Amino acid sequence: MLTLEQLNDASQAEFTALLDGVYEHSPWIAEHTWHARPFASLAGLKRALIETLRNAPREARLGLIKAHPELAGKAMVTKSLTAESTNEQSKAGLTDCTPEEFQRIQQLNADYNAKFGFPFILAVRGPRGLGLDRHEIIATFARRLNNGPEFEFDEALRNIHRIAEIRLNDKFATEPTLGNLVWDWHEELARHTEPGYAERGELCVTYLTDAHRAAARELATRMREECGFDEVSIDAVGNVVGVYHGSDPQAKRLLTGSHYDTVRNGGKYDGRLGIFVPMACVRELHRAGRRLPYGIEVVGFAEEEGQRYKATFLGSGALCGQFDKTWLDQVDAAGVPMRDAIANADLDISAIDALQRDVSRYLGFVEVHIEQGPVLNALDLPLGIVTSINGSVRYVGQITGMASHAGTTPMTMRRDAAAAAAELVLYTEKRGGAVEDLVATVGMLEVPNGSINVVPGRCRFSLDVRATTNEVRDAAAEDIRNELKAICDRRGLQYTLEETMQADAAPCAPDWRARWESAVEALGLPVFRMPSGAGHDAMMLHRVMPQAMLFLRGLNAGISHNPLESITNDDTELCVRAFQNLLNQLATDLT
Repeated sequence: MLTLEQLNDASQAEFTALLDGVYEHSPWIAEHTWHARPFASLAGLKRALIETLRNAPREARLGLIKAHPELAGKAMVTKSLTAESTNEQSKAGLTDCTPEEFQRIQQLNADYNAKFGFPFILAVRGPRGLGLDRHEIIATFARRLNNGPEFEFDEALRNIHRIAEIRLNDKFATEPTLGNLVWDWHEELARHTEPGYAERGELCVTYLTDAHRAAARELATRMREECGFDEVSIDAVGNVVGVYHGSDPQAKRLLTGSHYDTVRNGGKYDGRLGIFVPMACVRELHRAGRRLPYGIEVVGFAEEEGQRYKATFLGSGALCGQFDKTWLDQVDAAGVPMRDAIANADLDISAIDALQRDVSRYLGFVEVHIEQGPVLNALDLPLGIVTSINGSVRYVGQITGMASHAGTTPMTMRRDAAAAAAELVLYTEKRGGAVEDLVATVGMLEVPNGSINVVPGRCRFSLDVRATTNEVRDAAAEDIRNELKAICDRRGLQYTLEETMQADAAPCAPDWRARWESAVEALGLPVFRMPSGAGHDAMMLHRVMPQAMLFLRGLNAGISHNPLESITNDDTELCVRAFQNLLNQLATDLT
């Protein structure tokens, strides 16, 4: 078993030999990384190796990619793989391919090499480290053939880093036990899904359906029986609430959690990660017989996504005293009013008002969440500290010109609504990119009753503007509105623009953000600060108490609200450890 002490004390040659096989046929990575000693943690060593590769010339990185064998390729057939590659491809069952599977992989290898000029690289031991099955490997292979060359070059390197991470774990004889625990909890909870989706192996858990109620019961049972919470309940709106008392049961509490509902055909980790990570921390406290000088209240919020009913942040809103009673009259696609759904779930509508928390009894709110974006993935960073949850404003609009014959209307005499919208789209893109942490999007464009031979007379569009502060958001929105007017005036067009939603930015509290930063730094990782472009339950809690968030990297370019949403057990381990560090830091601050 390798140790950090051995590496830190080793000569450059010894260091390189000890890390032999971590990166395929590329000892130069270890040689360069030797200069970064000493390493205080395995995570720090992994990061140093990544930095070495990120700072290397492109030719060296390409050489590393080309040093890897094809999956189920000639090297496997001739038994000339390295010991590490042999182990990995065997665990994935690639040595047991059917003739049809083998032929399919050979064709994919040929197509991939022809397009990109290097072999397809995949960490076949997968996000849990146990090995992907052949179906998953072939599906991933086929999907990644559609990527662009630069993206695929970087994706190959990301998979190489994952391969190296698993190999390092083997060398150090270490296992991300808490990461495995939380990863497995996600898999088990994902068994509950709604009819129509279950048959296709898809995940859909919307408010108070049978699958939703089963998920709530599983969360409550796990909190009570496996994690050792002192109080566990399902409240009047379906929130699952677990309380772990401090050394003084009357002490203030740290509030944490996230949502357990999903979008239709969504991912397993959105929201649920923020429930399971603190649950794992409470489990460890309980197993150690340890109490903190404050209580911990973990809430699995019943609804955040607004899928069955258009009532987003319903669960966290109830805790803030902002449950809108008019929501009860909303009906779902089957005509079922929300009040009936609540009653059918044996929940008490009359008890909803009592869910509002006395904020004087709470220290603050923290939330862990999958990033739902590509930034951490592109930077090869497992964790990021959120600076602010973006404020947003949304509009729907229509530009109106004159529909006319595409062949007989001269270009100088057209009143083309779609061309005006195209101008607006380009200006929106330019304005959104002009300021850091500002984004602006035209997500919907429609020419009603359009025809191939008609100059568009109308064009409908949407506009979404988000920024870390309300001031930056509002300035951009005003500029885009002014540009819309200018475009239409110049082209002789009319327009309408209706604001449909506005949400304030939610900057993370500086002292709580600093705790997250210290927690991440203590792991031996760099502190990376970033905004949250998506809305979260923390936005709602921000209205009544200080809040701060920690992001976890997602795989597959950080995709979310999608079955491809994924996380690794090693990243999850770091996330749990960071949460534990925050809990310990808070305990120190209070004593």
